[in-house]
Amino acid sequence: MSLLITDECINCDVCEPECPNGAISQGDEIYEIAPNLCTECVGHYDEPQCVEVCPVDCIITDPENKETEDQLMDKYHQLTGS
Repeated sequence: MSLLITDECINCDVCEPECPNGAISQGDEIYEIAPNLCTECVGHYDEPQCVEVCPVDCIITDPENKETEDQLMDKYHQLTGS
């Protein structure tokens, strides 16, 4: 599953540079996560780095984009070419 930033986001700018896939970008009002790029840091880290650094806990599992650990690993391999 990819992650989702809720409207509780305070635009603090700490999540974007932590994403190893470049999945986080500034949206019209708050930061957004591109589901096609988000692997929840599978292949890179044990925990999603954006969740680790978010000071307001506004990053949740996106109910619209559920993926298994294997699907996330496949996406990681496609994104990194490894």
